[in-house]
Amino acid sequence: MITFFNAKHVHHQGAVEMFRGALLPCFEVAARVERVRDELRRRRLGAIEEPSPFDDAVSHRVHAPRYVDFLRGAWDEWVALNPAHENRDALPSVWSVRHFSFDVGTPLTRGAWRAARSGAACALSAAESVRSGAAQSAFALTRPPGRYSGYDFFGGYCFLNNAAIAAQALRDGGVERVAVLDVDYYHGNGTQCLFYDRDDVFFMSIHGDPRTEYPFFLGYADEEGAADGNGCNLNIPLPRGTEFSAWRAALAHGLRAIAGFRADAFVVSLGVDTFEADPISGFRLRSEDYLRVGEDLARAGLPTVFMMEGGYAVDEIGVNVANVLEGFEACRS
Repeated sequence: MITFFNAKHVHHQGAVEMFRGALLPCFEVAARVERVRDELRRRRLGAIEEPSPFDDAVSHRVHAPRYVDFLRGAWDEWVALNPAHENRDALPSVWSVRHFSFDVGTPLTRGAWRAARSGAACALSAAESVRSGAAQSAFALTRPPGRYSGYDFFGGYCFLNNAAIAAQALRDGGVERVAVLDVDYYHGNGTQCLFYDRDDVFFMSIHGDPRTEYPFFLGYADEEGAADGNGCNLNIPLPRGTEFSAWRAALAHGLRAIAGFRADAFVVSLGVDTFEADPISGFRLRSEDYLRVGEDLARAGLPTVFMMEGGYAVDEIGVNVANVLEGFEACRS
C-alpha cells in the first residue's frame, strides 16, 4: 500500500472549539496523523510519499466555486476586519439564512486553507494511483478530515471533502461505479449530501444514532437517496455503547449492499473514533478489532482508497489505523 502524507497539515491547528456547551481545547490536533505516520513507518507498511500538485478547479467538481474562493481568502478577510484577529481563530457565532459553516466547533485558522488544499491533493494522488493500476490500494494520511464538508459548507473539523473528491476523481477517470464506506463514529453528512441524488456513487455509513449524536440532523436509517440515487444511500445508526460484534454485523450488512451495487472501486472514510477510549465518541471497539475490520474490507476485493478521518485518542490512533491497514494488506496478500 502506498500512503500520501499531508506534511502541510501542521499549518492548521485550532486553539479552541465549542463542544456540547463548553469551550475546550481542540480535539483535532496535529499529533493525530503524525502518530499514524510513525506507526506505518515502524511496521514498514509501504512507501510514504508527498502528493502531486493539482489545480483548484478540480475541487469544483465537488464543491461550489464560491465556497472554495471563500476558504482561500477567509483568513485574510478575518484579519482585515481587525488586526487583533491575527492571534485569534475565527469561530462562527452568527448565522444568516445560509452560511458557509454549520457548527461552532470548527475553528478557521491562518493555515486551514493550506492544510485542507494539501489534503485534497493527497486524496487525488491516492485515487489516481488506484485508478491507474499503479496500486491496488492507497491511503491519504491527512488532516483536517473532510467528511462533514458539503457543496458549500464546512463543519465537524472539515473544510474540503477528501473522500468525495477521491470518489469523483475515480468517476472522472472512467470508474463506472464507486462505493464510499464511512466507518467513522459520526455520520458523514457532507458526503451523503454530495451524492444523495446520484446512482453512480453508493454511500454507506455506520455511526452513532443521530437522535443523540452529532450531526443530529442527518444519518437516519430512512435516508435512502433521492431521484436517481434512490436506494444508493444506506445509513446504519447504532446506539452509544455498541461493541464490536454488533458493529461488525453492521459492517457485513453494508458490504453486502455494496456488493449488490456492483461497485468497481471503494473509498473508505477511515475514522477510528469508534475506539473504546476515544474522548468524544461512544462505541467500544478495541485495538485488536481493527485488524478484523481491515480483513473484512479486503474481502470486498475492490481497488480501495483509504481516507484518514476521525479518531481522537491520540496515544492509540497510530496502532488502530495501522491495524486496519495491516489487516487489509494481510488478507490481500
